[in-house]
Amino acid sequence: MPINGHANKLSDLIGNTDLFTIPSLSRITQCDISVKCEFQNPGGSVKDRAALQMVLAAIESGELKPGMTIVEGTAGNTGIGLAIVAKSLGFNLKVVMPKGQAKEKEQMIELHGAELILVDAVPFSNPNHFYHTAKRIAEENSDYWWANQFENTANADAHYLTTGPEIFTQSSGNVTCFVSAAGTGGTIGGITKYLKEQNEAIKTICVDPNGSGVYNFLQSGEYKATSGGSFTEGIGIMRLVNNFKQARIDETLTIPDSDIVTLANYVRQQDGLVLGSSSALNVTAAFYSALKYGPVSGGTKQHVVTLACDLGERSVSKLYNEDFLKTRDIDSANETMEQLTKRYLQEDDLLKLASFDYR
Repeated sequence: MPINGHANKLSDLIGNTDLFTIPSLSRITQCDISVKCEFQNPGGSVKDRAALQMVLAAIESGELKPGMTIVEGTAGNTGIGLAIVAKSLGFNLKVVMPKGQAKEKEQMIELHGAELILVDAVPFSNPNHFYHTAKRIAEENSDYWWANQFENTANADAHYLTTGPEIFTQSSGNVTCFVSAAGTGGTIGGITKYLKEQNEAIKTICVDPNGSGVYNFLQSGEYKATSGGSFTEGIGIMRLVNNFKQARIDETLTIPDSDIVTLANYVRQQDGLVLGSSSALNVTAAFYSALKYGPVSGGTKQHVVTLACDLGERSVSKLYNEDFLKTRDIDSANETMEQLTKRYLQEDDLLKLASFDYR
């Protein structure tokens, strides 16, 4: 971390992001709804933290030596974070990425100096999946190191050591609920582990996008996809990985893309906060949870914290693109925020206990 606001390399700027309480949503719910501004990281996302911790841990263990090339498969943001860390610390980087992700992510990976390898988007069972492709490339060269963000628990360590403590300190220890989606599971794993160690009463919620299986897994132990598929990128997994095993999750829910669009446009118009699609999913779930839990928890004001995990500009081509939304049968004007709030208050509780012991 930089001393007195001065850094000598870009990777030194990772972490110590601000906590922002969203005025409009806090007013509606009479709770504090705050986002950790992870878009302030130099790579524009929460994944910068994992990228740095994985590389530093590999250097310390001797797995990653000077002159070696880092290889990783990613939906985008981890690749950008690794590109910044690799350039800062003197390594080359190859990023394997599935086709169809936001063009903005592809561009940033290359602008930060990494080699981008695009592969067809195929199921995990296919040997040409981006995960297997990255692993294969790394294994074929002794001078390559595979970051392996899904199974490398330095990913979760980054959030246990930095993000979780920052949230607890910035909220003066008064966070009552933490909400997050899961991709590799590192973010929700490290943060919930830390927060539960500080206060077991803090409620922890995992939100899942449509088409992912985490929601059902946390209840039954089976990765069974919900109907449809989400346009959110890099979140929602269909298998249990080591980083997710670190998580301490109380409840889970799933949110449709149409709700994400309504909320994202509302906070953009009311608060000037432009959320990425993953961030909008998180904030929508935080908003829903605040409405369901109510304004008071244990005699104190409810403070729901989540992550604005990446830059909104990386979602312009999808979340804020009316032509794209039409291809997903989503009308951004279909429901007002007032109507969404009323529906959330009236419908059956979507929050379900995370009853399956996956740890």
